[in-house]
Amino acid sequence: MRAYRVLLGSRMRSQTAYRRSFAFDILGSVGIGVVEFAEVYIIFTNVDVLGELDFAAAALLFALANVGFSVADMVVGHVDRLPAYLREGTLDAFLLRPLPVLAQLITSDISLRRLGRTGVATAVFAVALPLNDIVWTPATVTLVVVAPVTAAAIFAALFVCAAAIQFWLVEGGEFANAFTYGGAYASEYPASIYSLPMRLLFSFVVPAAFAAYLPLLVLLDLPGPAGLPQWLGWCTPLAAAVIWAVALAGWRAGLRHYTGAGS
Repeated sequence: MRAYRVLLGSRMRSQTAYRRSFAFDILGSVGIGVVEFAEVYIIFTNVDVLGELDFAAAALLFALANVGFSVADMVVGHVDRLPAYLREGTLDAFLLRPLPVLAQLITSDISLRRLGRTGVATAVFAVALPLNDIVWTPATVTLVVVAPVTAAAIFAALFVCAAAIQFWLVEGGEFANAFTYGGAYASEYPASIYSLPMRLLFSFVVPAAFAAYLPLLVLLDLPGPAGLPQWLGWCTPLAAAVIWAVALAGWRAGLRHYTGAGS
């Protein structure tokens, strides 16, 4: 663990060494978060309810999804550089070290600029939470605390799944992004607005609905659409555990499949 801490510390110091450049990176990340929330706001200037959610509920959904995704993108998102490592043979150096390859990749960098997007989502969360009619019990308080953590875990696992696919596709980055970034975008909106096949895809194949929408159904005591009953909102930690099991199994299979860059 000391080696990981030293490596991460050096990465963080290198990103903050040029303060003006780092500030612009943060501002750019804030801008992305603001633009994405503006999209939700514009939709609700034209409709009062979307998928049984009013603006306050939709804002809370947006916040839960974006806090989880931005944290996962900051900590794990750089594993999508794996295709470059495969082409250049850089991965071979990771294999020679007496440390887990996935842990080396995750700790090889940390994108602090993503903190701007996390800050926007956190601010929206702080404003939207009291605007919603939530019956506060020990269970709902626990869910509010746990939901962003499990959302981050789900999206982090999706990044690992996307990286594992690259052992076979090599140049399949855009295909994988359809499930990582596409899943994050889908999680910002109520799953009830999607057709049943898309709803099932972004719930039980790419578990984006478990990141924010299903916990929100529990918090607001909403019944949920067909195929997604409210009680599934309590299963978000289980969904995170399952997708991580799939991600790690796929990663191990990918490493066994990898035969080196050659020369």
